[in-house]
Amino acid sequence: MTEHTHTHAHSHDYPVDGPPAGEEFWDGRYGESDRIWSGEANAMLVREVSGLAPGRALDLGCGEGGDAVWLARQGWTVTGTDISGVALGRAAEHAADAGVADRISFARYDLTESFPEGEFDLVSACFLHNYGDFPRDVVLRTAAAAVAPGGTLLVVGHAGWAPWQEEREEAHFPTPEEVLAQLEPVTAGWEVLRAEETERVQAQPDGTPGTRTDNVVRVRRPA
Repeated sequence: MTEHTHTHAHSHDYPVDGPPAGEEFWDGRYGESDRIWSGEANAMLVREVSGLAPGRALDLGCGEGGDAVWLARQGWTVTGTDISGVALGRAAEHAADAGVADRISFARYDLTESFPEGEFDLVSACFLHNYGDFPRDVVLRTAAAAVAPGGTLLVVGHAGWAPWQEEREEAHFPTPEEVLAQLEPVTAGWEVLRAEETERVQAQPDGTPGTRTDNVVRVRRPA
């Protein structure tokens, strides 16, 4: 799910255990308002990808399409996936409005059950969190396996709850080192280009700016 100025804090009672939140849950989440995210690309994606030569990109959890549209504008051919049909409909509209619909293919995937076929020069998983018992480590290893030789895997996630959010002990936010360890069965011998915490400004529920910490991991598969 592409994330920018809004938070996950909302009226839903988010499950923190049990099965991962599915299509019905996320359609309801997106259906609560006309737009959840800002429509702009995630800052970490822009920072990490701007210097790469465009090729085939896979955007996992593309949400309303902010990252996918930005990638297409940079010359990438993009496959955007999400579990929510509502989000994908908005993403397609965004791509059409931006004039890049011919460079993006949006498709619904429950990544716990299936995954897009093929190899990609860039696989991006920005804020690929889900509520419930989501096997994020398994999904990320599958994502790494989809990276073409010489390609890049980018994983951006929260380092913890934002200061204005209610913390829940059941939730775990992997550190960059933990993400690398989770990927290791697939990415042994890959070049680690970045593995660090980073701070960014995000609007709090009252509209005022707040600061939260995220993790960013970027690795490159040998050519």
